[in-house]
Amino acid sequence: MDDRQQAQEDRAVRALDGFTVGVTAARRAEELGALLERRGAQVMHAPALRIVPLPDDTELLATTKDLIAHAPDVVVATTAIGFRGWIEAAEGWGLGEALLARLAGVELLARGPKVRGAIRAAGLNEKWSPASESMAEVLDRLLEEGVSGRRVAIQLHGELLPGFVEALRADGAEVVGVPVYRWMPPEDIGPVDRLLDAVIARGVDAVTFTSAPAAASLLRRAEERGIQEEVLVALRQEVLAVCVGPVTALPLQGRDVPTFQPERFRLGPLVQLLCRELPGRVRPLPVAGHRIEIRGHAAVVNGELRPVPPAGMALLRALARRPGWVVSRADLLRALPGSGRDEHAVETAMARLRVALGAPKLIQTVVKRGYRLSLDPHGESDKYGGE
Repeated sequence: MDDRQQAQEDRAVRALDGFTVGVTAARRAEELGALLERRGAQVMHAPALRIVPLPDDTELLATTKDLIAHAPDVVVATTAIGFRGWIEAAEGWGLGEALLARLAGVELLARGPKVRGAIRAAGLNEKWSPASESMAEVLDRLLEEGVSGRRVAIQLHGELLPGFVEALRADGAEVVGVPVYRWMPPEDIGPVDRLLDAVIARGVDAVTFTSAPAAASLLRRAEERGIQEEVLVALRQEVLAVCVGPVTALPLQGRDVPTFQPERFRLGPLVQLLCRELPGRVRPLPVAGHRIEIRGHAAVVNGELRPVPPAGMALLRALARRPGWVVSRADLLRALPGSGRDEHAVETAMARLRVALGAPKLIQTVVKRGYRLSLDPHGESDKYGGE
């Protein structure tokens, strides 16, 4: 590969270049962030909760003793970390062998491959695991088998699974929740508040959720600050809410927030979904013989990423709402963040915007009126040369 080819590859626009994505995950946040950054995204880390293990919790101890003494018919293991935590806690109380012996004699269901691995590592074997890794499929199987008069123990996700427990009880089951760990608010709430402010300001293009408690926690914090409706409006309109699966999406859907979910409930497919959805929302514009795409904090001009300062992006978005039409200095001033009433701020930001775009003729000055994007009248999208 020669230097020219290498330079072209270095300038190649990645799927998430120019976009900012919020990450609310407590676990595997670094892994998700790395996947997003590898594809060009800027990442705002804001863990919306923290996992608190409960090896000394009296409720878990009492539940474990009860299940050892009064055998359940079915045990549903939902997460690997939770199942391992339960076994480790029981061992700490001197109940490890008794719990394993009890679990060996019941119908043990595993939600997915990770928890299946944790079950086998403990010397046990699951009876069944759904191919979809969906709790909905687990519920369907239990209801098809019939649960009337049966005792079903469920290792919880930190809270009761919405709809799951109610459906089993309505069909006559006795349901026992096994609270291995709980979700708590983060010790440092600052990153969450910054993410909420960015959502309202449309400073992020998407927010990712990998658990229902994280989604609920983010909305709860917005309510505490009195900004929940503003956050919901942003999530219903410009800011994508991307969830790892349907259970995670429930708190958002309950507030009429449209959510996006991959077909496979994994971090990789979640990132791939973002790589399709965010660029797919961008409408290329033919401007002054160039092709321009406006992304979150950058523009793509003729296939080359051009980072743009926040003030410049505010102006560019205002112009792009009416491409080809003149936008007055007064209207552009109102679009500038914290600019006050001085129209000189528009001229300064406009000069920096033109430099950032690398093609000054993209934006035309209309004397005594304002500025306009020089939209090509026929939109010749296949003919974009330099100046």
